Amino acid sequence: MRLLPILILLGFPALEIYFLVRIAHEIGWWTAVWLLTSAVIGAALVREGGMGLPARLVTALQQGEPVLNGLMESGRTVIAGLLFIFPGIISDIMAVAILLLPLRTPFAAHPVASDGVINGEFRRINENGLPR
Repeated sequence: MRLLPILILLGFPALEIYFLVRIAHEIGWWTAVWLLTSAVIGAALVREGGMGLPARLVTALQQGEPVLNGLMESGRTVIAGLLFIFPGIISDIMAVAILLLPLRTPFAAHPVASDGVINGEFRRINENGLPR
């Protein structure tokens, strides 16, 4: 059971290296340009995710939205940036997928009553705890 996580941790970089060598043989030195460009894009995404977090949190607070939505958006950007920095093809594809897939907001804002009235139902209960 402990062997599986070790195989996954060692298998992913080995798979990245394999695909990187195969593509380098096919397209040549452009692979180095691609890796350098993806690393620069990744660094910019990490910086934007970290620097944009306070602004997203303040905006969410001002608009009455849950703060966790802004936190999740920044986290998604940082994770995609880190995957871009990691050299390889599979990690770059995963980063693009993370950035392109729409983020569903799991935390909805709580509805606020505008006039302070809460609608509901009630029933009268006598002193024995039974309904009348």
